[in-house]
Amino acid sequence: MENLKSLADQLREELGKPEKGTQKNKVTKPAAPVPKKPASGPAEIVKAIQTYDNTHHKTMVHVRFDTRTVDLMNRFKLAAGVDVTKLVAFAVQQLFETHPELKQTIKQYLQNLEL
Repeated sequence: MENLKSLADQLREELGKPEKGTQKNKVTKPAAPVPKKPASGPAEIVKAIQTYDNTHHKTMVHVRFDTRTVDLMNRFKLAAGVDVTKLVAFAVQQLFETHPELKQTIKQYLQNLEL
């Protein structure tokens, strides 16, 4: 039993051994690109989301997201300290503010509904 090693232990030993041969035979990997350092503080959009006040919002809406989006929102919550509810409320408000044609579509629908 003592002679049995896990595959991980065997790989660690192999990787830890110095390679035989000269430097000419050694295959080198290309250097990985150095990732850019993030800005010293949070981006403007993160600050805007953090300062968004949704304390007086009382109406609840049940929405469904795909798993990938939920994971991303939960990671954003951990990274920025922003509750998912606040993030979604901010995003929807920004959507309607930046795309006024959505409000026009609603107005047109309501006008046609009354006819």
